[in-house]
Parts: sequence; structure tokens; C-alpha cells
Amino acid sequence: MKKANHKHVGSNFDDFLKDEGILEEAQAAAAKKVVAFQILKIMKERRISKSGMTRRMHMKSRTQLDRLLDPANSSVTLLTLEKVANALGKRLEVQLV
Repeated sequence: MKKANHKHVGSNFDDFLKDEGILEEAQAAAAKKVVAFQILKIMKERRISKSGMTRRMHMKSRTQLDRLLDPANSSVTLLTLEKVANALGKRLEVQLV
């Protein structure tokens, strides 16, 4: 039986994403999903509505909050994350590992 020659056999998924040129986008999307999940979890635990969160963050519209909470939208600034943290009585920690 002839062994197939597969470029990515034995490599890890990060290597595959890097070779495809999408590693950073995939990592950013995964991080955004985690952040959105954490925010929604805390909001639910504290019974904070979306409109209440919008007021706490001094946002002009709930649409801005919806974009922040959208796991598919990886565009978020550190300033916005700081506002979220402050609105929830938390601290934002960013680190390179």
C-alpha cells in the first residue's frame, strides 16, 4: 500500500493555520469568543441587561454593545475592554504568553 504524501500530517493545527496565513485571525477570533462569553456570563450572574450595560459603559447605542458581544466580530479596542471591565467592577489584564 502506497503512503499518501500529506503536507500537514504530523504537524499541529497552529502550523496549518500559519501555513494558510490565517493564524493571527483565528487566534483573535478565539480570544474574542472567550471575552464575549465572559462578559455575557458576568452580565447574567449580576442580572445586568444590555441596556443597563450600555448605560454603565456610557455608550451611545445598544448596537455598540451588540458588536462587542458578537463573538464573530473580532474588532474590539483595549479602551472598550477597559470600559467593560470598569462597568463590571473588574480589571482588564492583557499579557503576552
